[in-house]
Amino acid sequence: MQWSDDAFVLGVRRHGESGVILEAMTAEHGRHLGLVHGGRSRRMQPVLQTGNRVRVTWRARLDESLGSYAVEPLDLAASRLIGSGLALYGVTHMAGLLRLLPERDPHPGLYEAARVLVAHLDDKAIAPALMVRFELAILAELGFGLDLGACAATGANDALIYVSPRSGRAVSASAGEPYRDRLLPLPAFLTNRQGVGRVPDAEAVRQGFTLTGYFLSHHFWEPRGLAAPEERARFVALGGSPG
Repeated sequence: MQWSDDAFVLGVRRHGESGVILEAMTAEHGRHLGLVHGGRSRRMQPVLQTGNRVRVTWRARLDESLGSYAVEPLDLAASRLIGSGLALYGVTHMAGLLRLLPERDPHPGLYEAARVLVAHLDDKAIAPALMVRFELAILAELGFGLDLGACAATGANDALIYVSPRSGRAVSASAGEPYRDRLLPLPAFLTNRQGVGRVPDAEAVRQGFTLTGYFLSHHFWEPRGLAAPEERARFVALGGSPG
């Protein structure tokens, strides 16, 4: 068994005297693990850093085996991200979100979204909003996507400013007014109410993280008895004043 693919490094763990188990998010083969012989060498350690984009070739005798990776560097983004606390917390949180995916389940759309996110994680003006969108994409890929296109009560697609925490559907200003204390905010940059290319303000980004955080906690962290990741909280705090 053999294939080659582009991938992001999610993390490594030691294996034997000199090897590591590489966890990678590949473009066409999903989240996939493999053994890298000599992965702890001076040459390979800078390559196998979280957030780096690499070309991997996986080989195994059987498809269900762990297998081994040969790794070639493509974009060593970690050397750029290391200078930004926002980026370091962001890339760690991104890797944690991708670990929610079943192993070896292809998600090419998420790979592309991760590529865009990593490219901008050290840009405080846009990284927080991109992370909100990435969290929405994770929810959608795992079967818990939010329906933000029309009001759950009226079917209209204007003045959408709330989301129902029960259904994950948008609610208009008029329909939601009697229940506003029980609804989640829907910031304009997640709908068509904000012009394309405009950077959302800090309050809109905060509302976006409140929205995605609720559903991530409800569907993933709380059922596992986990709190929201500390890296996410620190990323949100550092990215609280975009622009």
